[in-house]
Amino acid sequence: MSRKRKFLPSPAMAVALIALFVALGGGAYAAIVVTGANVKNASLTGVDFKKRSLHGSKLRADSIGGGSIKESTLGPVQALAHQAVVTGVGVLARGRGVSSAVRTGAGRYTVVFDRDVRGCVYVATVGDVSAAGPGTGTASVGSNPTNVNAVDVRTVTYNAGGNPVDENRAFHLLVSC
Repeated sequence: MSRKRKFLPSPAMAVALIALFVALGGGAYAAIVVTGANVKNASLTGVDFKKRSLHGSKLRADSIGGGSIKESTLGPVQALAHQAVVTGVGVLARGRGVSSAVRTGAGRYTVVFDRDVRGCVYVATVGDVSAAGPGTGTASVGSNPTNVNAVDVRTVTYNAGGNPVDENRAFHLLVSC
């Protein structure tokens, strides 16, 4: 056997090396050639993507419609809004993420949510539970000292002398975390 023949690859090795280079180069070629212009609208669905492969940092602002995102898929980084509309007698008219609502005294209410809301922002306004006009008076909010899932709300109106009077008023409460 000659010394030169010793360094030449066998035909099987040559075919294997060519196949390897083609396979490795195909992905790089596809990454360069296949762009968003090559993809038809509405042709890709959720099953076409590997789980946890898309993150907010990979998407442009307002590039995905709100109707296409399930709330349960939002991670803890995303803001979560709970809301409650409570009648003047402390009955929950409607809401989201609310466990209960109760009137604890004249113009004082406690609204309990299905999660810890201590680190959240609370906003409340006096308002009717139906399509009637806005209510008069003010609503103030604060964390409940004994329940981390609860928010205390106080509704106040003012008498003819301009003094605050606790009064049972319907209100709207928004909790944003």
